[in-house]
Amino acid sequence: MPNANWIERLLKYDNAVVLTALLLVIVASWTYILIGASTGMSTFGMTSLSMALGMSKQLPLVMAMPMEWTLKYALVMLFMWWAMMIAMMLPSATPMILLHAKIDSGARTNANEADRLLPTAMFTIGYLLVWGFFSTIAATLQWIFEGAGLLSPMMMNSTSNLFAGAILLFAGAYQLSPIKQACLRHCQGPIQFLSQNWRSGPWGALQMGLRHGSYCLGCCWGLMLILFFGGIMNLYWIVGLALLVLLEKVLPIGRKFALLMGGLLVIWGFSFIYRGVT
Repeated sequence: MPNANWIERLLKYDNAVVLTALLLVIVASWTYILIGASTGMSTFGMTSLSMALGMSKQLPLVMAMPMEWTLKYALVMLFMWWAMMIAMMLPSATPMILLHAKIDSGARTNANEADRLLPTAMFTIGYLLVWGFFSTIAATLQWIFEGAGLLSPMMMNSTSNLFAGAILLFAGAYQLSPIKQACLRHCQGPIQFLSQNWRSGPWGALQMGLRHGSYCLGCCWGLMLILFFGGIMNLYWIVGLALLVLLEKVLPIGRKFALLMGGLLVIWGFSFIYRGVT
């Protein structure tokens, strides 16, 4: 019995270490976003409720001029997106990561602390790499949309009612799609996911992290595109989408909630398209 109590305390300690590390990464990501993500612009200055709702006035011509996308600026945008994805998505992935840590450390009670925690670290890295891949695509789309005049270079929000409507309509339609619902089921069932996809060792954990990240990306990438609608650095949408993703995953009615939000986004999108053609 004393030995069993010692193992239980050890597992709790490992989970505390993992949770503390995750909280530090989350706090660091949010802090980086709040101080402007190295863009030279104020996040709070780019945060506006009217802009978040697509009701902002047309910007002066000088603020609508396309930015020069040098390699340095492209990297700043890439890491801005990645930091946002970490800040927004890692909280909802924390239960899965903690469960992985508990199961894996329970099978490694004779290993030293570093060896016990390494697989969970690799699982987390795999998960974040998937969102790094998405961030690369998002930054590329930002460059394309800015060049086409569909996105404000300074405020990073939609400049066209038709473009705004298309974004909302696509995001809503994806919420209603079978792909979204299938991926959400995997994200809502951490025990089932780990039991069906378990791989031993650090490299196996990395593969699991990549796989879980892929399901999470499949679940949420449509919602992330809404940032092009109301402002990429608009805190109303950054915080709002993070809460929406978390509620979808943790609420017992998460899938119904996703469908409801999808329907509302479709209606909202059509209202902007109507406004754009009249």
